[in-house]
Amino acid sequence: MNAQENTKTKLPEKKTEFKKLTDFEKYVIIQKGTERPFTGELYKTDKKGTYVCKQCGAALYKSDAKFDAQCGWPSFDDEIKGAVLKSLDADGRRTEITCANCGGHLGHVFYGEGFTQKNTRHCVNSISMEFIPAKDDKKDNKKGGQ
Repeated sequence: MNAQENTKTKLPEKKTEFKKLTDFEKYVIIQKGTERPFTGELYKTDKKGTYVCKQCGAALYKSDAKFDAQCGWPSFDDEIKGAVLKSLDADGRRTEITCANCGGHLGHVFYGEGFTQKNTRHCVNSISMEFIPAKDDKKDNKKGGQ
């Protein structure tokens, strides 16, 4: 066997170590609880950037998909392709949304409400996500040449 035959492209491994969560984060993300409406820190965030899973850091939503549904939770009309899984909720009526990478509970998705042209609302617990600002949205206070 020569060196070329022995060289293989290594595929990225799925992240198996997750961020340590607080008790309340575990309640929402692992036990599928819900934070109270209008209390989440990301509810009114309107900056450019990416919303990532609090547990594993996987990118879930872009800020341009966020809108104000006045429901008390961050709302998005689209997810990053392949980032969010949809399944029938335990209540048998709603559609639960979870992180495709780690399975963390995000919230629920609703259709046919007419908020946006896509007619879709991902209603996501703020505590299930972190916000990463876009580089062009950060203020750069560095002065050149020093």
